[in-house]
Amino acid sequence: MAMMNGMDYGMEDMVSASGFRVAIYCRLSKDDDLQGESASIANQRDMLEKYCERQGWEVVSVYQDDGYTGLNMERPDLKRMLKAVERRQINLVITKDLSRLGRNYLQTGILIEDFFPRNGVRYIAMNDGIDTMKDNNDIAPFKNILNEMYSKDISKKVHSSYLLKAQKGQFTGCLAPFGYKKDPENKNRLLVDEETAPVVRQIFGYALEGHGPNYIRRRLEENKIPCPTWWNRNRGLRNVRTKWEKKDPVNGQFMWDFSVIKELLMNPVYTGAIASQKAHYKFKIGTIGDKKPEEWIVVEGQHEAIIDRESFNIVQEKLKSRQRPGKSGEISLFAGLVKCGECGKALCIRTTHEKFPKRIYSCKTYNAFGKTHCTQHRVEYDTLYALVLNKIRECAKMALVDGEAVAGKLSDTCEAEQKGQKEALERSLAKDEERINILEKMVLRLYEDIAAGRINEQNFNLMLEKTQKEQEELKAKISEEKKKLADEIQLVNSARQWITAIQEYADIAELDAAVLNKLVKEIVVHEEIDSDKTRHISIEIHFNLKPIPEVEQVRK
Repeated sequence: MAMMNGMDYGMEDMVSASGFRVAIYCRLSKDDDLQGESASIANQRDMLEKYCERQGWEVVSVYQDDGYTGLNMERPDLKRMLKAVERRQINLVITKDLSRLGRNYLQTGILIEDFFPRNGVRYIAMNDGIDTMKDNNDIAPFKNILNEMYSKDISKKVHSSYLLKAQKGQFTGCLAPFGYKKDPENKNRLLVDEETAPVVRQIFGYALEGHGPNYIRRRLEENKIPCPTWWNRNRGLRNVRTKWEKKDPVNGQFMWDFSVIKELLMNPVYTGAIASQKAHYKFKIGTIGDKKPEEWIVVEGQHEAIIDRESFNIVQEKLKSRQRPGKSGEISLFAGLVKCGECGKALCIRTTHEKFPKRIYSCKTYNAFGKTHCTQHRVEYDTLYALVLNKIRECAKMALVDGEAVAGKLSDTCEAEQKGQKEALERSLAKDEERINILEKMVLRLYEDIAAGRINEQNFNLMLEKTQKEQEELKAKISEEKKKLADEIQLVNSARQWITAIQEYADIAELDAAVLNKLVKEIVVHEEIDSDKTRHISIEIHFNLKPIPEVEQVRK
């Protein structure tokens, strides 16, 4: 029996060459754009098969994982091979080199030092000269560590490359977002997909009417709209199926996940922007959590928009403030629109326990914690309904009488209120762009200094890292400032759009969710209580295309 480190590993049947049942394992980190298996995999297999033939060994099976990093120990064929080892179907595993088995030094070490010997398996890394049946394996742990260090270095370089592309606004995903396709002449640029873009517009249309992802999911399924996975598979881009498609091959393609719709509605790519660096990543572990949208790197104006920025922003507000259905299962007409003017929380609808019950809105904070945290802000549903309906009629009639005059007045008001903010943004933007130029010159000087021997490598690396970090932060800030500046300009130019949108509602007889969510951004309820306990309620109706509120007073 073979002995290793003074322990018996039960390799009785390995005395002669004829007793070996060999598993060849091949791995490649990424595809090389060839059809079928990659050339590199084929070369590994061919070399190992010829080696086994010269030794007179029987090759039981060839396992290969094409496109998998060595840090990932959950590779499909690696797992299949390890199961075959446990079933004692093979007793010799051979790879081209140690890194093919894995680059995670802890887990690869466990395989070589524990799992293989415990299951009576000999392991050979041919090019590294490692053979667990011989006394030449002292170098193996060090090779494992070096393999992992190599992967870590490559990981840093790849991440830096993706970060640079993100800052330039280049698309780096494997698949284009639903509604887009990759430009055949430039894989980092997106083009509108005329087949699927209408579905995206339909989804945002539902959201603008105030409907949430679950409602949208049901409508898509009722209308037999195939899910994104089906489109990718139908076009030969992927060969995977959703859990619904596996469960029901006929109708599964029409089943949409709630999370898919929510992520689609939150993705600024549909406004023409590229949003990257959305997740926190850690070496060997991979993605460890999603970043907040404000932490993303967003670069505007990189491709044709499917959804205008204003509509997209409205949808984001609705997603943030959307309320759940009440106990009856009915969603309030004003769901997600009514806010407390003091604490900022939503006003929730409920039915009073009176002789003649009424539906009322009251502050969520007050309901949960009482008057020490906020006041009730009570508004009857019928009162709110009448106020909003009358205000829409009133504004629509004014727009019909003299739309140009109203639009001009709105524009003047917008410009006056926003002038200071716009100027401040422009000053901040100019200052940050000037600082970027200074930093770029500093980087050039650093390279000149190290080339001339004026600074050592350690100081160079420290100063370069600090400078590059500041550059990244400033570029992200500039991107956000440009977006805010564009929004400010758009807000001023939106007055005529608002006039056109509201004119058709001069004779509106009743409200519905579609009308409310098209015209109204939010309804803010303020409450003041006099010393004699008299309550004063004021209601601000903020229209979607109008930056100043209309205020109605209700005295209680």
